Order: sequence, then structure tokens, then C-alpha cells
Amino acid sequence: MQRKRSWKESLALMAKGMVMGAADAVPGVSGGTIAFITGIYEELIYSLKQCGPEAIKVLLRQGFGAMWQHINGTFLTTLLFGILLSILTVSRIVLYWLDTYPVLLWSFFFGLILAAIWSLIRHIETWKLNTVIFFLMGTLAAYLITMIPPSAIEPTNLFIFLSGMLAICAMILPGISGSFILLLLGMYTPILTAVKNLEISILSLFAAGCVVGLLSFSRILNWMFSVHRTLTLALLGGFMLGSLNKVWPWKHTLESTVNSHGKTIPLVQENMLPHSFEIMTGQPSYVWYAIALTIFGAGIVLLLDKVGSTPRE
Repeated sequence: MQRKRSWKESLALMAKGMVMGAADAVPGVSGGTIAFITGIYEELIYSLKQCGPEAIKVLLRQGFGAMWQHINGTFLTTLLFGILLSILTVSRIVLYWLDTYPVLLWSFFFGLILAAIWSLIRHIETWKLNTVIFFLMGTLAAYLITMIPPSAIEPTNLFIFLSGMLAICAMILPGISGSFILLLLGMYTPILTAVKNLEISILSLFAAGCVVGLLSFSRILNWMFSVHRTLTLALLGGFMLGSLNKVWPWKHTLESTVNSHGKTIPLVQENMLPHSFEIMTGQPSYVWYAIALTIFGAGIVLLLDKVGSTPRE
């Protein structure tokens, strides 16, 4: 599962982390999807699973070097550095596009996820009845999650911690966006504001929840891949298919709210066709640009799947 990387491969890994961080900033796109597209998903899950009590035992008995190798530390720190760098820099650009050109950004991610579904399920060699059932279960679960209206809860210390646990589990799960989970919990704006303003107390609580969530959920995922790999791939492929409901480019806001900073935040939206979108909103649909960006996003995934991803066996 672990492997040594050259400095060029390490730079590429950091770049993958940056793309994961940028994707996780958008409510509807999962960093786990990017990890799977770029061929590092199973190594990521395995490495996270290693960061448990066993790592402490190795540290006490064999020293820091053995512990670092046990947890695949170079891989994790390189990827984490890329994610954090993206959150502090690139995510601002992504959020600007989300606010200014939402149709175009959603179109790009729609194509990306659509092609990623094929990239994932093509590794399923035989489709049996239980495989199909797991695929449909994942699709239905993700679709129903995207239909849940966001809540508006005043953030408390405990809720910030629990939000971190839930969001990080979603972030490493292809098809389920951590940002969207934060949006459902009413914590998307508070956490994003804390990142921009470097509010250490809030970020520390959130990070602690993320650590607990990672250490627990990564073990479950690693077990699923080890024991039931085909069913897990089917389930994750279904998650990604169901999540397309959230990233459909043309949406009409039915309900919205104004946050503490005076910004209008959509609460309930419905998907519609481009022509209906123009009539209902009075805004251009950019349909041809959207189609081009959808194809571009899908093309990137297909290119990565062909020449840029690590073989997964």
C-alpha cells in the first residue's frame, strides 16, 4: 500500500491535495472523489487507518522513524500540506466563482463527477445482484441527503466538534461533500468565516472533531475495501451518482436566509432545465459554455484515469 516517491511525484501528490482542498470548499463536491480520480484513495484510507493506538505503540517501542513509516507519514503530510494550502488560497478563487459564475462552476464539477463514476465502477469486474443492490442503495442515500433542507443552528462548542466529525467523514467519502454536510448543519458559513479570519478557538474544536472522525471512519472504510471491495466500489459509485442531484448547474432558489454577515444563503433549491432557468431567474443559462465545461471536466478525469493515476488492483 505504501510506496516511495520521487520529489516530482511528491509535488504531484501535493497538487492532488490542493485539488482536494479546492473541491471540498464547494458544497456538493467531495475531496474523496478527487482522491479516487487521482489514484490515491485506497492509500489515503489505509494511511489514515494506521494513525491509531498502534502508531503510539510503535513510537514507544521502536522510535519516531518506525512510527513515521507505520503511518505513511510522508504521504499524509504532503497531501495535508496541499489541502491546507488550497483552503487558504485556491478555495477563495473557487468560492468567488461559486458566487459569481455558479452555473459554469457547477457544470465543470458535474462533468468531473459524471466521468468519475465510470472511472470507479469500471473496476467492478462482475455485476451480481448484491452489487446492483449496493449501487442503488448508495444512489438513493446520496440523493436523499441532497434533498434535506439546510438548518440554521447557533454554533456551540459541542456542535462545532460534532460538525467536524461528520464533515470529515463525508470529505473522505466519494460523492458526499463535507462542505454540503456543513451546509445542512448550518455550519458552512461559520467554519468558512473562521478559516478566513483565522479564529483559532473555533478551528481547533473543528480540527479535533475531524481527527476523531478520521481515526474512526477510516478504519471502517479500510475494512470495507479489504473484505468487500466490489460491494464497496458499487456503494461509492452509487453515492457519486446520487450526489449529481446537488451539482446540477441550473437551480432556482425557493427559500433563502440572511446570515450574520448580511449575505443571502440559499436554503431550498430546485433543479430545472436551462430554458426554464432563464425564465424563472431572468439570468442567462450559459448553456453552451456549460456543456463545454462539462465535457472539459469529464475529459480531465478520463485523462487522469488513462495516464495519471496509480494502478489500483
